[in-house]
Amino acid sequence: MNIIYLEHYAGSPALGMEFRPYFMAKRWAEAGHTVTIVASSYSHLRTQNPDLKGQPYKIELADGIRWFWISGPQYQGNGFGRIQNILSFLRGINQYQKEICSTGKPDVVIASSTYPLDIYPAKKIAKRYGAEIIYEVHDLWPLSPMELGHMSAHHPFIMVMQHAENVCCQSADAIVSLLPCSKAHFVEHGMKPEKFYCIPNGIVKADWEKPLPEHPVYEEKLRRWHEEGWFLIAYTGAHGVANALDSFVEAGEKLKGEKIKLLLIGPGPERERLKAKAAPLENVEMLEPIGRAQIPELLHQMDALYIGLQRQPLFRFGVSPNKLMDYMMAGKPVIFAIEAGNDMVADAQCGISIPPEDSTAIAQAAQKLADMPKEELEVMGKRGHTYILEHHEYDVLAKQFLDVMQNHLKF
Repeated sequence: MNIIYLEHYAGSPALGMEFRPYFMAKRWAEAGHTVTIVASSYSHLRTQNPDLKGQPYKIELADGIRWFWISGPQYQGNGFGRIQNILSFLRGINQYQKEICSTGKPDVVIASSTYPLDIYPAKKIAKRYGAEIIYEVHDLWPLSPMELGHMSAHHPFIMVMQHAENVCCQSADAIVSLLPCSKAHFVEHGMKPEKFYCIPNGIVKADWEKPLPEHPVYEEKLRRWHEEGWFLIAYTGAHGVANALDSFVEAGEKLKGEKIKLLLIGPGPERERLKAKAAPLENVEMLEPIGRAQIPELLHQMDALYIGLQRQPLFRFGVSPNKLMDYMMAGKPVIFAIEAGNDMVADAQCGISIPPEDSTAIAQAAQKLADMPKEELEVMGKRGHTYILEHHEYDVLAKQFLDVMQNHLKF
């Protein structure tokens, strides 16, 4: 097949997030398909953006993938600059349609750019070449800015986005959603039920098969705590408001006198405030952020891991956190403090699920895990590892996505 993958924010291991399009496309290319990822030259998510040297677009080959970069202006935040960047991307797809499709007639066009507006150029390409359209959903737009940003349904921006989502639901040959409980939402907006597929986020098994370093990150400190009898539970990741880490720190207050230490490792705007809050507590520690490549070696040194989010109605459609998959791949029991339409920890029986933003529940779960025999903890963690390999490894997910495309091919 010849696949055109429209994803404004697509990245790669060399460039930074978003990784999903790269991991999917790389496997499709390895299976013998031609894949073009069309992306903007600027994304706030990437650690490095390609330099087009003043050219309107740039084509390059990497890892078997054909990249088509459309020049886009830089921006900060979610203001007018970001809107200009979005419009430049959509305009570029329309303007360079012939160049994008120069590898031959596309069989599939995937519209996957967080916001649903790329359905319009996707429809034009599909109509011109007789290709199928797949709408890939990362987040629900415009519901996300409405529920998280409290924007009115009558705001012009929201009305434009809602029209685009309706077009996606009514015209796409299939909808692939990362959110497992979102089917009814799309049906409500015009999708036929049989067109829905859930293909969540995933992990790359090879990243976890590399030998651990002889001296892993924080080895001396963590070994000393273990020798002193501490049971170590870590949170790794962003320290933002949405991560609801106050309750994790406050759980430390409720665990005074217990040999349970709560660790927070990661960057974010809430870090310094949380550090001050944790300072008086012997059993709560803030460690400096580490690189993505060091995550496996860090997690393997822990006894259990914690993930939590604020209570948000939007999570009724389900969640697919990459951090949770890392935790489960590490083979460690997980305390899952998220109220959502799905619960991977409960499904895999690899930890304890509790209400969000509840320090007492966190402390009780921590104590329960600390009291378990080591062998029982290992079995629990292994169940999570097995679950991820069966349901969330990118080799598995890329094959599922290919099956969706082949099921809807137009002959």
